[in-house]
Amino acid sequence: MSYSPKLAAALSGATLRQLVHWRKASAGRGAVLVPEISETRPILYSFRDVVALRTCMKLRNDASLQKIRRALDTLRADLREREHLSAYQLVADGSTIYLVEPGQATDLVHRTANVVIHELIDVLRPFYRDGRHIPDLLQPRDHVTVDPAVRGGIPVIEGTRVPYDEVAALLRDGVPVERISDYFPSVTASAALDAVDFADYVDSYEPLLIP
Repeated sequence: MSYSPKLAAALSGATLRQLVHWRKASAGRGAVLVPEISETRPILYSFRDVVALRTCMKLRNDASLQKIRRALDTLRADLREREHLSAYQLVADGSTIYLVEPGQATDLVHRTANVVIHELIDVLRPFYRDGRHIPDLLQPRDHVTVDPAVRGGIPVIEGTRVPYDEVAALLRDGVPVERISDYFPSVTASAALDAVDFADYVDSYEPLLIP
């Protein structure tokens, strides 16, 4: 399963403009994140990419993009860590960014080690960025879930394999919510409302026109 830039943005909290910027190298530094599935049009992100993007968005609450790029350069060039960015736990405290490992944390900006961090942030949980509520990655709505093992990670109605956007499309086409079960017997009215609410949220990330 792959995610379009709009869906990747909605699930991560990044803007479409940020995704474009982060795909590019800058001033001798590597890109923040190049899409794992396709870095050329059509651009497609993986589930791991979305997890990594959420990490970057949480870091942006406490660190500048310059620090994030410096930290990633240290991670990749100095520490020679070559796994996908989603494999690492990165935490910012306002002054630096740490790579957190069992028993220690390495300062990726000032290149010191063995700094104890007592509170870690779960990248999958909801958070706020620029006043926008970024939902839980695995359950963006009460009746909408994301599971890489179900349809490759596309958001579906909880307990089913029904994609959220197919349900939302019916409601937008005028099908009454109480008639959704005629089309998808496993989808309740409340689940259908959650599907269209999530679809509205995803659509709030308008496509970015690139010349």
